[in-house]
Amino acid sequence: MMFPITAYIKAALELAHYDKLEYGSFAGEICKLKGVAAFGKTLRECEGEIRSTLEDWILVGLRLGHKLPVLTGIDLNKVQNGHVATT
Repeated sequence: MMFPITAYIKAALELAHYDKLEYGSFAGEICKLKGVAAFGKTLRECEGEIRSTLEDWILVGLRLGHKLPVLTGIDLNKVQNGHVATT
């Protein structure tokens, strides 16, 4: 069983796009999720940074009541009985 937020993070990371920069470092972003971007000296570091940024972006968005995009049918905006619903 996968929790909705875990599935959402997995779906979002599958949308991540990475570029190698001029001096060998990396930049990553998830275009569908405005503001989710990160940088790292290596691709692996950039992947870790974008995951951390994504997790913070989700938590802040939920806390502030921002409408988060639905990814692969996962809607974190719906709350039922104090729990985030998947449909």
